[in-house]
Parts: sequence; structure tokens; C-alpha cells
Amino acid sequence: MGRRTAWWRVAVVGAVLGAVAGASGASVLAASGSPAQSPSPSSSATASSYAFAAGAPSVTGTVSTADAELLEPGTTYRSSLPSEGKVYYRLDLDGTSTVYVAGTAVPPSDAPVTATEGVRVTVQDADGRACSAPDTATIGAGRSPRPLTAWGARALPSKRSLCRGAGTYYVAVERVLRTESVPGDWDLELAPVLEPRLRQAGASSAPESWDSATPSPPGGGAVRVRGGGGFGSATALEQGVWREDVRPGQTLFYEVPVGWGQQVYATAELSGDSSGGAGGNGLVPGAVNLALYNPVRGLVDDTSISYSGSQRSGALAAVPPVGYDNRYSLSGRVSGMRFAGAYYLVVHLAARVGEEFGDGPLGLTLRVRVKGEAGGGPGYAGESEPAALFQVGLGGLGPSSGDGAAVGGGGGDAGGGGGAGMKVVAFGGIGAGTLVLVVLGVWVVVGRRGAAGV
Repeated sequence: MGRRTAWWRVAVVGAVLGAVAGASGASVLAASGSPAQSPSPSSSATASSYAFAAGAPSVTGTVSTADAELLEPGTTYRSSLPSEGKVYYRLDLDGTSTVYVAGTAVPPSDAPVTATEGVRVTVQDADGRACSAPDTATIGAGRSPRPLTAWGARALPSKRSLCRGAGTYYVAVERVLRTESVPGDWDLELAPVLEPRLRQAGASSAPESWDSATPSPPGGGAVRVRGGGGFGSATALEQGVWREDVRPGQTLFYEVPVGWGQQVYATAELSGDSSGGAGGNGLVPGAVNLALYNPVRGLVDDTSISYSGSQRSGALAAVPPVGYDNRYSLSGRVSGMRFAGAYYLVVHLAARVGEEFGDGPLGLTLRVRVKGEAGGGPGYAGESEPAALFQVGLGGLGPSSGDGAAVGGGGGDAGGGGGAGMKVVAFGGIGAGTLVLVVLGVWVVVGRRGAAGV
């Protein structure tokens, strides 16, 4: 029996040490930019393509609420959006939780589009009354086909009496201001999310003041990364300087863990055209769009950068520290910062840049800063759907210093990589040694229990 116990201990330690070595090896591969780092651009983020959530079930939007298919919070769905008219989906909700639904509409990469057309999402009650203001996302000045994300909500507590109770609700999605687009469907991804109620009710108004000063972006050498092709495959970043190549028509997705009480800032720099391009004398308004989305894919803020062939940069406006009470603000830039979790940075380079300066990639530099100490949450009475959505992972727990130096972040010291690679780096860099110590501790405990005849 004693020999069997000793063999078991050796086997467990060997397996765990092998796993740690594998994680560390994956970290090295991720940092070195090998193929293990992330999918190639052709498979994850090619011109205006969108990487839908893997295994997402398909649902069909209906022209009548009577036939609407059910959306379950915590599951991401794939659907399509027609040229004209609303399509509906059904929600069966309790009377205590807040539910958000984000819709990402994806025009064909060769579709002619105008600046004003886009997609609108509304959550409504059984009488067709909106439970929150309809949200609209439009193409913008770049006039380039790109993924457009809008969101709706049944938020509790609600001033709309008919949206307070348990029952059936509907999600309405529609194209708006379509003028030049050719008839035909756009692809659509739907992401319903449940936020549980609080254990104890807190303040019912937004903070009156917060530090709105924009800090200087981080400096230092840039780490190579490859952006993801969608929200579900977004590349995980922490504080630091990140280097990417982006082609005209391409949209890149990144996620940054931001804890309760922390602020996130980001800037984007586009390099000058060094190839001579296809003329290089033109101006592309809104050539680069940089947007920040919260964990339920609600837009917090965005900015656009015009491009004429020379180096340009743009920065997101300062946003408040993450706080539950921010939701009571009338400003979307404030109310969007209402929960902790993965915040998304989305960068799009307009297809028209290729017409003026050629199809070759341009250098993109992202400077990301996370400021403040990560604090505790507001105390939810249940679990979100999907689970742990309003929490941050290993790389975002901090604590960070007053200027936002986060664990595993910054400059040229941290390894870069794709979404999975970055998560492995966080695990391998922070958790491997700790895990070995835990295993050795288990070894000692098991040995003592065996010696005691347990």
C-alpha cells in the first residue's frame, strides 16, 4: 500500500510538472511569434471578415414576434439580417436580472456602403415598448464595410413598469438608412448576457466626479501581436505597447482586463506609407476607427483618424473608473463603464486606404494603459451568464501602481501573442512556480496522511 501511494505521488507530480513545462513552452512560443502564437491573419482577420464564435448555434430572425426563436443568455448565436425590415428574437426573462443583447452585423467585404447606414438593436416588452433607448451603430466617415455592433437591454431596476416583471421580451434588429448597399443579407452575431441583481441595493445615481485627466500613453519597445477576427477570438492584451500589421479593410479585435475601480486608456498610431502606394496623394477621412466596447459588447467610446500617407495617431477620450453606479449616468461614455471584465479594443482600417496607397499592410501601434488598483465588486446575488463575465483573469488582477503598471504588462518586457497565447503567458509567467509549490505541498500532506494510516 505504501509503494502504491508513493507511485501515485510521483505520477501526479510528474503529470503536473509536465503540464507546467508545456504551458511554459507555449509561453515561449507565444512570445517568439511562432505559429502557435495565434491563427494566421488569413484565418482570423482578413479583409472585413469576421470570426464568429466557434460552434455558435444558428437562429433565424422572424418578421413576426409570434414566431420568434428563443435566445438563451450565455449562448452566442449566428443569424442573418435582411436588407429591409425588422427581425425578431425572443427572450424569456425573470423579474430580478438585467439582460443585455449585443448584435454584430457584418456587411460583405465588397459591399458599397454609406457613412450613415448601419444596424439598430432594441429590447422591447410584449406590448412592443422599448425597455431601453434603441442603439444604432453606423459605418462612419471611412465608408468601409466593417462589423457593426449595437446593443439593447432590459435593465433592472427599470422606470418602465412593463419591463420590470418576469415574462416574454423581444429583441428587434434592423438595418437603418440603407441607400447604396446592394440588396442581400448581412451576417449577424447575437450575444445575450445576464447580469444578476445585487445582494444589497446601492446608490441609484452616477458618481458626481472622477479623474478625467488623460495620462500619457506608455512608452518603450513594442511587442508583436496578432489581433483576433472577432469578439470571441480577441487577442488578450495588458498594459503596454503592442505592434501589429493591418491591411486595408481589416478589423482587429483585442481584449484588455479591467477590474473594478480601474481606468483604461488607449491610443492608436498608424505608420506612414513607405511603398509609394497607388499614388499616395489622397486623403481618406475616417481611415482608422478605434473603438472601446465593454464586456457585454456595448460601445463605450470611439474615435476616427484620417490618413493621407503620413504617420497619424488618435486617442480614446478618458473614461471613468469601472463602477456599478456608472450605469445611472446619461453619458454613454460613463454608463458603459458599469462592470469589470474584458474590455474590447477594435481597430478597423478602411478599404479606401488600399485604393489610395496600395494593399500592403501598414504598421499599427497600440498603447494601452490601465490605471488604478483593482478592487472588489458590488456583490452580486448570483452568477452571470456566461459565468465569470464580470471578473478579470490572472493578467488583470493587479494590483497596479498609481501609474497603472499591471502585472505581466508593459513595454518590451512582456511576451506578445494571440488570444490563447497571451492567456498562456499569464498562466506560465505567474502561475507555474506557484503551482509547483502547491503540488509539493500536496505531496507532503499525502505523505503525512499515509504515515498516519489514513
